[in-house]
Amino acid sequence: MRHLAKAADCYAPLYLWRTPKILQLSLTARGNGSDNGGMQPIKYSTYELRVRAVRALHEGMPVAQVAQAYQVDRTTLYRWRVRFDQASGPQGLVRVPGSGRPRKLQDLTSEQWREMVLQPASTFGFETDFWTAKRIHQVVTERFAASVSLRTILRRLEEAGLTYQKPTREYFEADPVARQTWLRETLPKIRSTIQEYRAILYCEDEASISLTALLGKTWAVRGQTPKQKVTGKRGSVPVMSASNAQGRWVCRLYDKRITSAEVIEFLDQLLRHHPRRHLVVVMDQAPPHTSQLTAAFIQSQRRLHVFHLPPYSPDWNPDEKVWNHLKHQELKGHQAKTKPEIKDLSEQKLTAMAQNPELLRGLFFRCCVADLLA
Repeated sequence: MRHLAKAADCYAPLYLWRTPKILQLSLTARGNGSDNGGMQPIKYSTYELRVRAVRALHEGMPVAQVAQAYQVDRTTLYRWRVRFDQASGPQGLVRVPGSGRPRKLQDLTSEQWREMVLQPASTFGFETDFWTAKRIHQVVTERFAASVSLRTILRRLEEAGLTYQKPTREYFEADPVARQTWLRETLPKIRSTIQEYRAILYCEDEASISLTALLGKTWAVRGQTPKQKVTGKRGSVPVMSASNAQGRWVCRLYDKRITSAEVIEFLDQLLRHHPRRHLVVVMDQAPPHTSQLTAAFIQSQRRLHVFHLPPYSPDWNPDEKVWNHLKHQELKGHQAKTKPEIKDLSEQKLTAMAQNPELLRGLFFRCCVADLLA
C-alpha cells in the first residue's frame, strides 16, 4: 500500500519485476476461480509484460497463477513461452508487424504523442489548457495532413500510455518555496518528534457535508439523460476528523460553524482518547487552527505536538481523502431532504467507515506525502 516515490511531486513508480513469491502473495485474496480471476483480459500487452510473464513461468510459477496475475489467457502464455524458447531469449517476444495496410501516423512515436498532449492545449491556440479527443484530432490532422478517425486517435493515445483524467486542483496562491521549505524543515521535525516521544500521528481536517447531493454517472439510453430528484434546499453539516496510517479515525459532527472552541474541544478529545501517549497532530493553517486561543491550549498540553501544513496545500493532508470518499462515494446521490436527515445519514456512513480500518488506511495512503509522514 505504501508505494510512493519522491516527496511532494508524487512521481509514478516504474514497473518493477515481481518475483513469483510476491505474485503468489498478491493472488491469495483472489481465490481459485477462472484463470484471470474473473477480470477482463488486457487489450494490449507490452514487451515488458510479456517478458515478466515468461520469466515467472521459467521460475516455476504455475501457469494459472501467472495468467491470473497478468490478466491473460493460458494459451497466450504458452505461445509467449514457445516464442521465448525458440529465440533463446526475450528477443522472441518482440512484437512482429502484421501484414496489411500500413498504419496511419505510424511515424508518430509514443514519445511524440506524450510530448504533444503533456503540453497545455492553450499553446496550440485553444482557450483552455485541457485536452479533448476532438482537440487532439484537430491538431494532428492539421499538423500532419492526415485523415484519421477519432477512434484512431483514441487508440493511439491509449497505446502511448495516455488516459483521460480529471485534474486535481492546484491553487494559484500555493507557494512552491514554502512547500519545499516545509519538506526540508518541518517534516524532519515531525518525524523526530514521533520517534522521540513514541507519539501517535494524526492528520486533522474539517469539512462541510452539503444537503445538495453530488451526482454520479449511470447507464441510460443514448441521448436521453436520466434525472435524479434532489432537494433544492440549502444547508450543510460541519464535521471534523483526524486519521492516521494505522486506520484509526476520530470524528465529530457539529450543528454550527467550527471555531477555535470546537478545535480545542476536538484536540482535548484526542488527548483523552490516548491518555498515556504523546500525540502529533498535523493540520492546515485555517484561522481556528492558528488563533491565539488554540495556540494557548496547545502550549498548555505537554503531550500535544501540533504542526501546520504550508498554506493552500490540501493535497498534502491525508484526511482530505476521507472527506473526498465520503462525499463522492458514500453520500453520492443521497436522498436527504432536511438538515437532520443528512446529519443522521452522515452519522451512519461515518460509523461504517470508522469500523473499516483497511479502507481508512487505503484512503490515508492516497495522499502523496502520507509515506513521508507515517
